[in-house]
Amino acid sequence: MQRIDANAVATLLQSGAVLLDIRERDEHARERIPGARHHPLQAMDAASLPAGGGQIIVFHCRSGMRTASNAEALSAAAGNDCNAYILDGGIDAWKRAGLPVERDASQPIELNRQVQIAAGSLIVLGALLGFTVSPAWHALPAAIGVGLVFAGASGFCGLARVLVFMPWNRALR
Repeated sequence: MQRIDANAVATLLQSGAVLLDIRERDEHARERIPGARHHPLQAMDAASLPAGGGQIIVFHCRSGMRTASNAEALSAAAGNDCNAYILDGGIDAWKRAGLPVERDASQPIELNRQVQIAAGSLIVLGALLGFTVSPAWHALPAAIGVGLVFAGASGFCGLARVLVFMPWNRALR
């Protein structure tokens, strides 16, 4: 699929193109391009996409990395009767181009960022306590590191599973 810049996408949208946001629900809820339809990558198939010969579809994510790395699957889902593109640089490039976004600050920040904040905080806390209180506290950052490696290798993140039940994430459940 061809990558196109944000201004070209804005022009296509004025001509009736469909913009599909492949990010997770929590990401889309907090910030989105006006008019973008939410179609998470995990649920993407040809039956769920707008149909019609000659339809122009533009896929986007946050930075363009997810769409680029899944371009083959997205192209297959779009089918041969659609003209499919990727918004180069994702919603980040859209914002850099000065184009409008809708924000809902009442929505929790993305779960992935929450995991990063929590894991980083626990690592720093464990290191500080390990140096100031007892070396046994160094086990905390080690355990978080093991958990992150496991999450990366298996796709299962226990910390994310815990965070989703926090009161500020009620909208995600």
